[in-house]
Parts: sequence; C-alpha cells; structure tokens
Amino acid sequence: MIKAKKSLGQNFLVNQDVIKKIVNIVDIDNKDVLEVGPGTGNLTSEILKRNPNKFLVVEKDNELANKLLEKFSSNIKIINEDILEINENDLNNQILTVFGNLPYNISTEILIKWILNLNEKKIWFNYLVLMFQKEVANRIIAKYNTREYGRLSILTNWRLKVKKVCDVSPSCFQPKPKVESSLLLFEPKENFFDFINSKNLEKITNVFFMHRRKMIKKPYKQLFKNNTDIAYKLGINLNVRPQNLDPNTYFELTKEYEFLRR
Repeated sequence: MIKAKKSLGQNFLVNQDVIKKIVNIVDIDNKDVLEVGPGTGNLTSEILKRNPNKFLVVEKDNELANKLLEKFSSNIKIINEDILEINENDLNNQILTVFGNLPYNISTEILIKWILNLNEKKIWFNYLVLMFQKEVANRIIAKYNTREYGRLSILTNWRLKVKKVCDVSPSCFQPKPKVESSLLLFEPKENFFDFINSKNLEKITNVFFMHRRKMIKKPYKQLFKNNTDIAYKLGINLNVRPQNLDPNTYFELTKEYEFLRR
C-alpha cells in the first residue's frame, strides 16, 4: 500500500460515487484527456472506462508514476514532472478535458498559472474539472461585496466561467484531510478584456487587496499617483474597500494602468 506524502499534499480520492460523478460531468468519449495528480489511479480507472482518445497524466511523485505505469501500461501517457514546471500550452495538439484532484498546497498557484498563461489564439482546454479545498473554492466563486471576494475570484472571472458542482466530505479521501473539499467546473470565456500583459491584472489586484479592509485611496494613489481622472472616468468612489469593486472595474483599471505606461 502506498503511503500519502504530506510534503506533496497527497490525499487520494477513494469514494467511488464521487469518482463516478466527476467523470460524468462532461462527455469524454473519444476526447483527449489530461489528469493532474492521479495518485493511486482511482479516478484514472474510471476515466479509461469512458473511452478517451488520448489520455495524459501528470504525476510528480516517482513512486506513484511507476505504479501507474505498472497498472495502466500503454493505456495512458505518464508525464513524471511537476505540473508547475510544465508549459501546459504545449502538452497536446488537440484540446484537452482536464481532471484534477489538485494538491491543496499548490492548487491556487496551478490555477493562477493556467489563467495568466492562457493563449487567446489557442485555448488548450475545453473544461477543467478540479477539486479544491472548500475555503479556496469559495474564494474562487465569490461575488463582489462579499468577504471571500478577492484576487482569486477576479483573476478567474477574467478568463473563465466557473460553477460549483458539489462539496466533498473528508471521508471520501485517504488519508482524510482536515477540511472539506469542493468540486468546480471551469470553461474558457469567449469574450474577455485583452491586456498587453496579463501580469498587470495580477499586479493591480495584488496592490488593491494587500490591505483588503482599508479604503482604496492608498493603493489607487500608489498605482496612479494623484491622477483622480481615471477614478472619475470609471465612477470609482475612493472611500470604498477593495471588495466593493466588481471584476469589470479591476479589468478597466488594468487597461488604464497599461495605457499610462505605453
């Protein structure tokens, strides 16, 4: 029996009802599929029953990668690397449907990387079916004017449509995590703000949410000096807090920030 490694954030999904629910969310018959963090291969087995055309798995753990090779042989292509070190845009020639019980210690890092690296000329996936710690999932789907709303929800809203599928109990994993999990479904947006550099949106949200409980006067001044014309143009009250501005306002602010630096 393989022991989960805490250092890699491993909690293996073992509940068959949840596993079947995950693979039935989207149609993968004759589609190219990517699974991130397959672990012991419980979800992998169920995906194979749905007859994918090509099946890639990314597993960083050498021991698990070898076990997966023994178990599934030539039915899957194993990429024994760190998902954060891989250029996801080069993984496959065709669009991928992505499944992932992401390691909770790097789940947000993976999602943000994928969002910021999206190539508008060639979107590399059609769906992301991903498991997150419930608290993180709530931040991803949060609406403005709520406590959970912040950088993660704004960055996600920029390029992706997202909906919550269900919550998942700790008892569905081995070992049991100390927190609840949530399953989210993402799709790429067709229409979105086009930035010169997506990192500028990350910078804008970083600055504004550095002190999320304080008024936005200070971060606004840090980014735009004393130029209040932009706030007036966008109808922004500088006495509100960062969570009171909707995502579109942050997108508009990023465009203005880029315009000033041309």
